[in-house]
Amino acid sequence: MDIRIGIVQSMKELEVELPEDAKREKIMKEVEEALNGDKVLWLTDRKGRRVGVPASRIAYVEFATSASERVVGFGNA
Repeated sequence: MDIRIGIVQSMKELEVELPEDAKREKIMKEVEEALNGDKVLWLTDRKGRRVGVPASRIAYVEFATSASERVVGFGNA
């Protein structure tokens, strides 16, 4: 699962590739908890790296499918 996080006053997004076994509902709850308190949202990517984002700087969070599940080009689905 991929997560894109928009940062306040920044044109760039932070994209984190989470492990395949990451649970969407669990991650959504962690995001909500960080946003409700003035905390840091910590995520661990597929390579085990930790990424921290201050909740006060988060503009939006987008949950996307992993790159391997994306369809590119023309075709019948």
